[in-house]
Amino acid sequence: MGSTELIANLFRISQTEEKLIRDNKQTEKEANITHYNVGAKVRKTIKEHGGTMPEDLPTPKKSLKQLEKEKENKNRLVKND
Repeated sequence: MGSTELIANLFRISQTEEKLIRDNKQTEKEANITHYNVGAKVRKTIKEHGGTMPEDLPTPKKSLKQLEKEKENKNRLVKND
C-alpha cells in the first residue's frame, strides 16, 4: 500500500469514527452502513478531483510479509557477526 492509498484509508477511518460518535451510532449494522457511506464519498471525491482510484494504484513488487522476513533475516545476520 502506497502513501496515497494509506492516506485515503486513514482519512476514511477518521471521518467514519467522527461520524459514528457525532451521530451516536451504536450497533454493528449502523457502523457498517456508516463505513460504507463514508468510503463511497471518499472514493467519489478522489474520482472528482482526478485522483487515481485505489484499485488502479501500482502494486508493490514485494508483500509486507516478504519485506518483514527479509528484515528479520538481515537482523539475524547482523547479530551473528
